[in-house]
Amino acid sequence: MTAARRRWLATALALVAAATVAVLPPGVSYAAPNPSPTPTTPPAPKEKAVPLLGDVLESTGKQYVKAKNVLERSRKRQLQLDVQVRQAEAKVAQLRPQVAEFATESYRAGRLTPMVAMLNSTSEGGGFLEKATVLERLNQYNAAKLNELVEAERQVANAKAEIDAVVAEQKAAADSMAKQKRTAEKELDKVGGLLLTGGDVVATSPKARPAPRSADGSFPDESCSVKDPTTSGCITPRTMHAYQEVKRAGFNRFVGCHRNGGPYEHPKGRACDWSLLKSGFASASNRDMKVYGNNLAAFLVRNADALGILYVIWYKRIWFPATGWKSYSGDSDHTDHVHMSLL
Repeated sequence: MTAARRRWLATALALVAAATVAVLPPGVSYAAPNPSPTPTTPPAPKEKAVPLLGDVLESTGKQYVKAKNVLERSRKRQLQLDVQVRQAEAKVAQLRPQVAEFATESYRAGRLTPMVAMLNSTSEGGGFLEKATVLERLNQYNAAKLNELVEAERQVANAKAEIDAVVAEQKAAADSMAKQKRTAEKELDKVGGLLLTGGDVVATSPKARPAPRSADGSFPDESCSVKDPTTSGCITPRTMHAYQEVKRAGFNRFVGCHRNGGPYEHPKGRACDWSLLKSGFASASNRDMKVYGNNLAAFLVRNADALGILYVIWYKRIWFPATGWKSYSGDSDHTDHVHMSLL
């Protein structure tokens, strides 16, 4: 494999590391509450700029085209080497009978040198010297044929070895290409696909710290026992943990959690509605609002297991851990907030 191609494969594989982890649920329309002061939350971890998944997919697409070009060049070279192999093998086939004939004659009569020719000759003068010279030239000719055969066989071996290297390079490029494609498509599907995000969603999300679990690994039942930092109501300890982790991840716009009435999780203190605005609620009317919602939903989905997410609702779509994203047609289309419900 050439140095340039190794560098390309390293770049392609490195790219593969750009896409990883996410999770989402259903909810109810929310009347904006009067928020109470937000409690102190742990400082957000320092983060590097994260590319949008759409940009990652675009880059992956370009790398895919490059990989295809490498494969095409390799295939053309392979065809050239196939021709060389066939030519070398034809040469070997042509020389083999001649060498075999010489070997048989040498075995039967022994190598005929000029000295042997002189001792066995009954001719006089130039006749016997001429014969000796001719015989030596024949020996030299046969030796040259042997060398030619060895060289032809070496060329065949080298050509075949190069073909093997080309095939190995093709496989590495194809495997890398397929892995990039699967990873990017899987990650996009996980966070809602093009239908929900249009590709405008971060390729990776911060990792949330896991919520406490029982000794058997399950999430215990919890009561609405913690003061809701967004209203005068209450929330569960697990909801508070999720609230703090979302804030720690950098999502600091308006949010409302507890709400009286209704059959779902809000009155139980197990749900929060994350607005796209710093105050109140309004449907996403620009790219900033939509990307904020996409990224927040992606954070919840990618950290669903750690946080104990029951479901997420965002922009007419609902996510359950068991089913992934589905169409949602509840009382609210959830185009103005991301809803999270906890176990």
